[in-house]
Amino acid sequence: MKKLFLLTALLILGLSVSAEGVTLTGEARFDWVDMTQIQRDSTIEYYHDILFGENSVNNYTKDEFKEEFKPFKKDQNYKEHYMLARDNVKETKDANICSFYYKGNILIIYALQYKNNPRNVFYYDPYGHLKYVDVISENYPNFPYNSKQYKAGGKLVSAIYFTSKDMQYMYEPDGKFKGLWYKDKMYDRHGKQTVVRTNW
Repeated sequence: MKKLFLLTALLILGLSVSAEGVTLTGEARFDWVDMTQIQRDSTIEYYHDILFGENSVNNYTKDEFKEEFKPFKKDQNYKEHYMLARDNVKETKDANICSFYYKGNILIIYALQYKNNPRNVFYYDPYGHLKYVDVISENYPNFPYNSKQYKAGGKLVSAIYFTSKDMQYMYEPDGKFKGLWYKDKMYDRHGKQTVVRTNW
C-alpha cells in the first residue's frame, strides 16, 4: 500500500470504477507503441469515459468540497508532520507520509494518507494548509482503480486510471489525454515517448 500511495502521489502532484467487481492483478503487457492509431484512440476514449462519465465527480462546488473535507482543511499536527516529512519518514502508526521538494532540498508540500482512510490523500503546505486532495476509487489498492486530484476548493487537477503498478493513463482536467505512463516513461497518444521520470 505504501508504494502505491507514493506512486499515486507522485503521478498526480507531478505536475472510479471496478471491472464489474473483478479485480485484476499481475503485470501489464506493454504494447502501446505497437498498436494502430485506431486502437490507441479507442483505448484513450475507453478510459476517458470511465473517468469522466456522467456519474463521475469532475468538480466540486466550494461548499461541497468544504463540507466533505472540512476536518482536513488544516493539519492540526503540521509541525510534527512537516518535521517527519523533512526527515523523509515514510510512515507513522496512523499515516503514510510523502515529501515533495523544490530543487531537491526545499520541502514545499507533504502528503498524508491516513491508514483509517486510505482512499484519500491530503497535501499540505509547510504551515498545514490543505492544498490538494486525492479521491481514489473503492477498489484501491487492488487494480484496476482510478484517482482524481482536486485543488482545495474543489477544482479538478488531474485524473488517472491505474491498470497496474506499471501502467497508468493520465488525463487533464478538461478530459484531454495527457499520456500513458509505463514504468518510468510517458507516451503520447501517437505512441511517442515524451517524458522520463526518476521517481518510479
